[in-house]
Amino acid sequence: MVTVVWRKIALNQLNSVYAYIKKDSLKSAEKVKREILETVEKLKDNPKIHGIDKYRKNNDGSFRAFERYKFRVAYQVTPKQIRILRVRHTSREPLVH
Repeated sequence: MVTVVWRKIALNQLNSVYAYIKKDSLKSAEKVKREILETVEKLKDNPKIHGIDKYRKNNDGSFRAFERYKFRVAYQVTPKQIRILRVRHTSREPLVH
């Protein structure tokens, strides 16, 4: 079975998103976080459901990304893991890595 592993930086980014939105609306913050987490959990069943990460240099096809509520979540698919790498707002300049 494939497991989901969050990089510490990605988890910190998700928590920062939650804290920022929570300043204006607890309900919205919970909704955004919940939907991101639910989408990540669904990756266990079909890790390649989302497109290839277009900002990843030399992407061998294992780096993918999805967007929810203007937040882009980048992840890597390996035979045993789905590694959540980053959570960024789409208005921020994309990192090319």
